[in-house]
Amino acid sequence: LPRMKRRDFSLEQLREFDGARNPRILLAVNGKVFDVTKGSKFYGPEGPYGIFAGRDASRGLATFCLDKDALRDEYDDLSDLNAVQMESVREWEMQFKEKYDYVGRLLKPGEEPSEYTDEEDTKDHTKQ
Repeated sequence: LPRMKRRDFSLEQLREFDGARNPRILLAVNGKVFDVTKGSKFYGPEGPYGIFAGRDASRGLATFCLDKDALRDEYDDLSDLNAVQMESVREWEMQFKEKYDYVGRLLKPGEEPSEYTDEEDTKDHTKQ
């Protein structure tokens, strides 16, 4: 698949990229959306982490839980996680940044998407 143009996603938009409805697989960690398509054997529908495809994986990664109940269907601000769990989320975010393409932000309800220029799209910027 060609490199994805940078854009921001609502939870509903993110869900389309679950590897089943769309061959591209995206997931969010700590408010950032990553294209994990090249890791489809892990994140695809049959993969051990397929539950995270098209979703905000932050809570599941923070709590080391692969149960669908660990993931929220609405926006999750992670405010109830403890310091150790939040540190885990940040560590996962760094791992995803190193391994996969950052493609945009996960939008909070009511938040407007950013406008990305082609120049921003080609360089790896991760400012919020």
